[in-house]
Amino acid sequence: MTMTDPAQQEQIIGKRRIRREDPKLLSGENRFADDLVVPGALHLVVVRSPHAHARIQRIDVNAAKSMPGVVGVFTGKDLESEWAGPMPCAWPVTAEMKNPAHYPLAVEYVHYAGEGVVAVVARSQVEAVDAAGAVIVDYEELPPVLELEEAVNDTTLAHEELESNTSFVWALEPNPDAVDAAFRDAAVTVSERFVQQRLIPAAMEPRAMVVVPSPMGGDYTVYSSTQIPHVLRVMLALTAGISETKLRVIAPSVGGGFGSKLDVYAEELLCLALARRMRQPVRFTEERGEGTMATIHGRGQVQHIELAANADGKVTAVRVKLLADMGAYLQLVTPGVPLLGAFLYHGVYDVGAYSFTCTGLFTNKTPTDAYRGAGRPEATYAIERAMDSLARRLELDPAEIRRRNFIAAEKFPYQSVAGLVFDSGSYHANLEKALDKAGYSDLRREQEQRRAAGNPRRLGIGVSCYVEMCGLAPSRVLASLNYGAGGWEAATVRILPTSKVQVVTGTAPHGQGHETSWSMIVADKLGISPDDVEVLHSDTAIAPYGMDTYGSRSLSVGGTAVYLATERVIEKAMKIAAHQMEVAEEDLEYVGASFRVKGSPEQQLPLAAIAFEAFTAHNLPDGLEPNLEASISWDPPNFTFPNGTHIAVVEVDEETGHVQLVRYIAVDDCGNQINPLIVEGQVHGGITQGVAQALYEEALYDSSGQLLNASLADYLVPSACEMPSFELDSTVTPSPTNPLGVKGVGEAGTIGSAPAVINAVVDALSDLGVTDCPMPATPERVYQLIKQASSK
Repeated sequence: MTMTDPAQQEQIIGKRRIRREDPKLLSGENRFADDLVVPGALHLVVVRSPHAHARIQRIDVNAAKSMPGVVGVFTGKDLESEWAGPMPCAWPVTAEMKNPAHYPLAVEYVHYAGEGVVAVVARSQVEAVDAAGAVIVDYEELPPVLELEEAVNDTTLAHEELESNTSFVWALEPNPDAVDAAFRDAAVTVSERFVQQRLIPAAMEPRAMVVVPSPMGGDYTVYSSTQIPHVLRVMLALTAGISETKLRVIAPSVGGGFGSKLDVYAEELLCLALARRMRQPVRFTEERGEGTMATIHGRGQVQHIELAANADGKVTAVRVKLLADMGAYLQLVTPGVPLLGAFLYHGVYDVGAYSFTCTGLFTNKTPTDAYRGAGRPEATYAIERAMDSLARRLELDPAEIRRRNFIAAEKFPYQSVAGLVFDSGSYHANLEKALDKAGYSDLRREQEQRRAAGNPRRLGIGVSCYVEMCGLAPSRVLASLNYGAGGWEAATVRILPTSKVQVVTGTAPHGQGHETSWSMIVADKLGISPDDVEVLHSDTAIAPYGMDTYGSRSLSVGGTAVYLATERVIEKAMKIAAHQMEVAEEDLEYVGASFRVKGSPEQQLPLAAIAFEAFTAHNLPDGLEPNLEASISWDPPNFTFPNGTHIAVVEVDEETGHVQLVRYIAVDDCGNQINPLIVEGQVHGGITQGVAQALYEEALYDSSGQLLNASLADYLVPSACEMPSFELDSTVTPSPTNPLGVKGVGEAGTIGSAPAVINAVVDALSDLGVTDCPMPATPERVYQLIKQASSK
């Protein structure tokens, strides 16, 4: 343990520190699931439906079974006895929610292109692929349901047995009469329809998994590129009918997730069932092309939002009606994703009346589920685009309409009309800092000069202000939303006999830098070097309790659990120090990794010495257990509410429709920052994904339900070349929800960026009469808008 002189000790929290995870990643030392060498492992390849909707008439596997290296070929019927139940949906949002049974392999019908039909197991990947090509499946094609506004009419059914395409209708209407009155009395109203296109998660590493059965005893070790090893263990146990005590789940290096690896997938269950049946390890690695169809999609909504306002632009009511695309089945949290935004369609604005209704609909497309931001980007997009529409109606600057509607800083904690208590914030300060950093007035002058000169490179400035709810908690609130899990997190902190510190966390990182941040939290609290702290995670045998990583919850919930466990270790060490120094606990203070007598700093006992004493247990207070260790499960009293203002500056080429993002300014409030370097990295990645939705990405289907851009040759994912250097800053209003005062930042960039960019595109063309631009703002789409506006 490296102790520091109390007089020279510097605070560790809040300092920029290089991530300790990076050297292994950059040198290739890290191991992903597909890198694991497992002797004797069989390879699984899944034969997938080429049709969006069809009846399976005949499956012929005879030729495949006889091919070299093939160990087994299995249909859905062959594996029916392996399942204790269908694949899990952990969020039944209403009691009446329709949830069609979903099994790892289809039995009678297929409901989206890419659904698994036959499992082929062979001694090598090449042999499995060859055999899969020999499987013959005859289908009777059925009409698919593809568009939400057609699905709601039930003219064609995605699942005939359900007799409707509606999975659920969920409403949040605290005071319908107040909403009606606000619209009746409004001086001005705005009504807009926005589309959240489907997005394909494109993690750096595709999904991969290996299930290794023990030689005896019925135990299974599951290696999976998952964000949720603890949740996965529970769901595997329930679905496969295996005791949870017999399952160990390990998430090696994950290679990115963005929510797409927050799920329980058919292939994980197939590997487990086949390893059990064949008593051999079974592995699966998806190809990039099949991952675009067999991994979940994000977003997929049609939004109708209305604002009521007085003559000064003060918004008095917000009314939202949402059609949400569930896809063909309900995955782990599919129906809950729209609810994560349901409370936030009024955004950062002080609104008196509010109404939200969501209709979840089945289509014959890949299931949707959580994707970075999960409901919050959708909500922010709708309200921020609508606020710009209101500004145009009233001929006000977009920044001014926001100033007139912000929740005032003195109102925090703020009881929102939707029922949430926003913990802290200073929305005016965010906006003004962002405007100043952007040189907003100068940009507006340049815009007018370009227009007056007839410059074909049109300048657009887009503003977006957001608030999100993070740190999914507390568990009782999640229960009120019918969520199938809690919002707590677990941590253990122990000081070993040699005085090194070991932290066990229930969070499972996949790029967020938990090892670095958690070591900083513990080191700061103990007064030691972060290099003396080792962080263990992502293995249910080492960390048996945990709720894993998603929803920007890791720091505010998991990091707080680590902090509180460290406090308990210090409390126990204090008892030992007081006993050995023969003083009362209240006479001691902890400074610089030592306990010393108040007023007599020369009388001190180092933490390292106490750790060894706790290990030997030769001289402990009566009734005190040996070893310095503490465990805690922390269930926060409230969500946290990060917020910020983002400004996008674009140039639109009037002659080609090309949109160039030339500047991007982001001012975020994520509470206290543990490591500003990691905060900036998370914001960089988040902004890029939001800009990608605004300008590049869209899952396109043809009229038969075929995904048209199922490879990275067709699906546009931006690189660093398409992004400007981001201009970042922050404000800090600590959250009172947790002792660290942190809020979360992993999704902030994605939430704020898409509306900022599209507002900028529309702003660039507003003098032509353009008031909307659907996402993504491709050159063709923008050029057509310019052409249509010019012809009027």
